[in-house]
Amino acid sequence: MSTSINVQSVLGNKKLDELGRILTHEHLALDFATFYVPPPDHLQGFLNGKIELGNVGFVRQYPYSNRYNVKFNDADSAKAVLEDVKLFREFGGGTIVENSNHGLKRDLPLMKRVSEVTGVNVIAGTGHYVAAVQSPTTLNLSVENIYNLIVREMTEGCEECPDIKAGFIGEVGSTWPIENFERRAIQATGEAQAQLRCPVSFHPGRDATAPLEIIRIYEEAGGDSRKAILSHLDRTVTEKNALLEFADDTKCYCQFDLFGTECSFYQLNPAIDMLSDAQRIERVKVLRDEGKLKRVLLSHDIHTKHRLVNFGGHGYAHIMNNVLPKMKIKGFSQKEIDTITMTNPKEWLSF
Repeated sequence: MSTSINVQSVLGNKKLDELGRILTHEHLALDFATFYVPPPDHLQGFLNGKIELGNVGFVRQYPYSNRYNVKFNDADSAKAVLEDVKLFREFGGGTIVENSNHGLKRDLPLMKRVSEVTGVNVIAGTGHYVAAVQSPTTLNLSVENIYNLIVREMTEGCEECPDIKAGFIGEVGSTWPIENFERRAIQATGEAQAQLRCPVSFHPGRDATAPLEIIRIYEEAGGDSRKAILSHLDRTVTEKNALLEFADDTKCYCQFDLFGTECSFYQLNPAIDMLSDAQRIERVKVLRDEGKLKRVLLSHDIHTKHRLVNFGGHGYAHIMNNVLPKMKIKGFSQKEIDTITMTNPKEWLSF
């Protein structure tokens, strides 16, 4: 691939050889308060207030039951994020793809400031997240309305910051079953992708059949699955055979983006046993052994305070500091690691 191809960052066009190692699914700021989950009654007292040494263990187990934790767009979060991205840069990181879009209250000025201060490239997304976080006006948007917004933000500039262009469509969110608004958002994404040939990232509902249904709607609208990411497969398609069937049925990127989440209890779908990092690596190994490594991406999906270093978490550099060394122990070559963390993301981002 030619390194002269440009990628749209919040500071302007960047060439592929300027991107370095890339995290393809992160957040620097968003509003996640809608997804607050009341804690068990007997733990109520441990899940109030700020995150401290005395309660961080409870927050790790019940991250969505602490209102301070899910408020990922306040001054405390912004300060911690900036310090964390500095560490990401120090440990060899180059680019963060920021997946907050309409409905998640993305913070484009913060993205720009973080990039300017740290030297890390930040790429902003467009499109819409799940119906539950949209206003009544937005929920009534037609496919054409959504399509026009996406194209405008990718070719002219974003609504709240006209000097910044989005570099991809995502994360386009849906629940299960897929709601009417979410279906229109997927269709508009497919139409826009067919027009722009741009990268796309999808957030599937918490059901093993959701990813395939998303790809079906997207492709029927004209979208190219080879430029699409299916996120969160490590909490959606957890069985090895089901993962291989999904990979065989589609040509999209298979993303494992919850690295650092080591709690098997998943509050947003307790029926799922959340994979550990070791199990995520095993899933990547399964895809590698089937000749599908070119379709694998890794990230953390940091969207709550407790996963940042300043709040006792693993931070944006966790994959580089802890996961990639473990992958080498498990038999991955440096070339294979570079494929997953550099080559594949660049292939996806280029258009």
